[in-house]
Amino acid sequence: MAAEAIKSAIVPANSPAPLNVLMVGTGEYTTGFVGGGASGSDKKVGVVGLTLFDLRRRGKVAKLGMVGVNGTKFPAIRQHLETNISKVYNGLDCSFDSYPANDVKDPDAYKTAIDALKPGDAITIFTPDTTHYPIALYAIERGIHVLITKPAVKTLEHHQALMEAAKKHNVYVYIEHHKRFDPAYSDARYKAQKLGDFNYFYSYMSQPKSQLETFKAWAGVDSDISYYLNSHHVDICDSMVSQLGFVPVKVSASAAKGIATSLGCNEATEDTITVMVTWQKRGDPSKVATGVYTASWTAPQNAGVHSNQYFHYMASRGEIRINQAKRGYDVADDAVGQLVWYNPFYMKYAPDEEGNFGGQTGYGYISFEKFVDGCRAVNSGALKPADLDARGLPTLNNTIATTAILEAGRRSIDEAREIKIEITDGSWRLV
Repeated sequence: MAAEAIKSAIVPANSPAPLNVLMVGTGEYTTGFVGGGASGSDKKVGVVGLTLFDLRRRGKVAKLGMVGVNGTKFPAIRQHLETNISKVYNGLDCSFDSYPANDVKDPDAYKTAIDALKPGDAITIFTPDTTHYPIALYAIERGIHVLITKPAVKTLEHHQALMEAAKKHNVYVYIEHHKRFDPAYSDARYKAQKLGDFNYFYSYMSQPKSQLETFKAWAGVDSDISYYLNSHHVDICDSMVSQLGFVPVKVSASAAKGIATSLGCNEATEDTITVMVTWQKRGDPSKVATGVYTASWTAPQNAGVHSNQYFHYMASRGEIRINQAKRGYDVADDAVGQLVWYNPFYMKYAPDEEGNFGGQTGYGYISFEKFVDGCRAVNSGALKPADLDARGLPTLNNTIATTAILEAGRRSIDEAREIKIEITDGSWRLV
């Protein structure tokens, strides 16, 4: 089975050494395992683990590890991966070292797991937002490359502290903004550069209220829906307009409440958050634009899509509209009881003609491969982290505006006022 699983792997002779990766967090996005079984979302077998298992098959990744807080989950996680990944994709190797031990619960297990790595290895962080900063900093200070799910961190202070640490230790820190690699969004970012000055951006992104069962432990406590979903479109907008010289200068936000709390979430949990941002062109304060970003996790259960996601971009010489919820691919299944629109452009779980995992062109997969390739290039000396910043990838340095906007939005709601963003000699702060 092992030979069958790697038969289509092609590794050039002069390729950089494969990367050792530790997955921090064992939940839905990493394994697809939630509440004792497969997730009910569109990530039933996860994204992180499956992608890294396949990158190992292809020779880009070597040793894999996984760390959580509750080691007692690992036997069931391994069985879940064996049943839903290995047996589906030609016996794909799903082995990994796990921390803590199967009979141990330890919130600091990530430290033990990171201590077992060596400089030049990497970690992926898919944990509650409030834990991103301490985990990332612990790894960076030990010479470990870091991929963090969005949002990178919750405050500008933490974002800039990580930037300083990453520069000091010469490591690559990458934020997993996979929408940058959605082919429609990527093409729109390119076309926007030819449409003149930025003027207006509106976006909406949602998930069904069933997701609150998965997120109930931290929703409204450790983070909010704006950090979780608005982060996508705020980053897309920033990546489009920063190239045109626009920066955010002030933020106001508003939140709707009542649905999440009725479902048993913490009383502070908001349903829908809208963030309005004023953008200004550097060197020409007469050029001002408006961005409006709305996110909700209380959308209807039977909308037929896991995530509504669309935006409208308007500039001085044209406009762009994208609706990535319904992509011209719908399936009617009596077992489901409704019409469903699928998104194989994100993760395509169908095997290829040889029986191996065939989703290498999905933008969810590509996002991780970009990180792995970047780490290997830095380790080989072919590139420096600054070279990857220059490529416009969603690195820590290239996503500071997103953190500024998300934190300002949170503070605007909490303090019931408009929040200004000031940039002085490359240092950002909210006032």
